[in-house]
Amino acid sequence: MAKKQKKQQQSGGTPATVALTAAGVEFTVHAYEHDPSHPSYGEEAAEAMGVSPDRVFKTLVADVDGALTVAVVPVAGSLDLKALASAVGGKRAAMADPVLAERTTGYVRGGISPLGQRKRLPTVVDASATDHATICVSAGRRGLEVELSPADLAALTAAVLSPIARG
Repeated sequence: MAKKQKKQQQSGGTPATVALTAAGVEFTVHAYEHDPSHPSYGEEAAEAMGVSPDRVFKTLVADVDGALTVAVVPVAGSLDLKALASAVGGKRAAMADPVLAERTTGYVRGGISPLGQRKRLPTVVDASATDHATICVSAGRRGLEVELSPADLAALTAAVLSPIARG
């Protein structure tokens, strides 16, 4: 197994793509040149890949009643914090401190993937993901997305599917 991971890392793999490969699910990696001046990582990804923003999902980390929780929502919308708290049986949610989010997931902001995180966190994927055969999420670094089925994403992250997006 160590050889396989090493090979993945040498070919530009990330913990997210290594996890996908290990799970044996079908996925496609999309790489693009990241523009640091772009105002939105997610919208940049959608534009660069020529994919509708409702199929590209951003990974956000929130604090729900003191516990870090991952929210995966379309880049075309925003996270409804109240809906996220409700989806995991909590009362109050707020966006997590970015430094804590990076340290806990092992990824940098703008490249946080719901897959292959350093510490597995409760995850909620917006229910709109099931409207599509495939969706794109960060593959673990800026300028790299992975396309997979919403069912595979939910299974690999033990996610709850719930309407947590606005707009």
